Amino acid sequence: MAMSSPLVERACSTCLPSARLRRARTSRVSACPVSLKVSSNWRITAVLSVDEIPPNALRRKRDPLWGGGFSLGLDLGLSRTGVALSKGFSVRPLTVLELRGQKLELKLVDIADQEEVDEFIIGIPKSFDGKETPQSNKVRSVAGRLAVRAAERGWRVYLQDEHGTTAEATSFMIDEGLRKSVRQKRVDAYAAMMLLERYFSSCGQGTELVLPKQLDLQQKLLKGPSKDVDFFPEGFED
Repeated sequence: MAMSSPLVERACSTCLPSARLRRARTSRVSACPVSLKVSSNWRITAVLSVDEIPPNALRRKRDPLWGGGFSLGLDLGLSRTGVALSKGFSVRPLTVLELRGQKLELKLVDIADQEEVDEFIIGIPKSFDGKETPQSNKVRSVAGRLAVRAAERGWRVYLQDEHGTTAEATSFMIDEGLRKSVRQKRVDAYAAMMLLERYFSSCGQGTELVLPKQLDLQQKLLKGPSKDVDFFPEGFED
């Protein structure tokens, strides 16, 4: 079910979130270091670096005029998955899926294809002290399987700390005047939106790349998604 919500705009010259959301997260915005962790569960002997597969937030930090790269934010729950979308300099809640397993993975790939995204930002549950929770392993399992499907298309999967995003989403929806019944239905999608805002406001700091173990899929990640021949002129080079 699609969300009919106003877009949340970001300043076009930086990775910072909108002024409305920035007040709750100004302490997260720093020098935006270029370090990137790689998920050990899906790592093979050769670890690709951030310079080889940078997340969109970091690419935008390096080049504020860079216009490519759409992102899909995911808030994975036990029975519901919130989905949010970042295109250009806006972030918005997209939908809430009540699917699990392979059906969920295939639906997410289908949405990504329709929206022309090239990366998934998945929230990883952590406690207030930064430690992972029992739910974290389940999220990593889903992220690993999705990373394989994504890499087939040259898309990337990253994990981002999601601690507190549901509370932020609830507060935001209350400020927007949404009724309680509406908030209960849409909170997962808004939590995914907050996850994307956090990801861009920190320029991808602390983001963890989920790397498939198959070398051929790693090569596809390095190559990236195929370019739209109708959008990119002949002979176009990055």
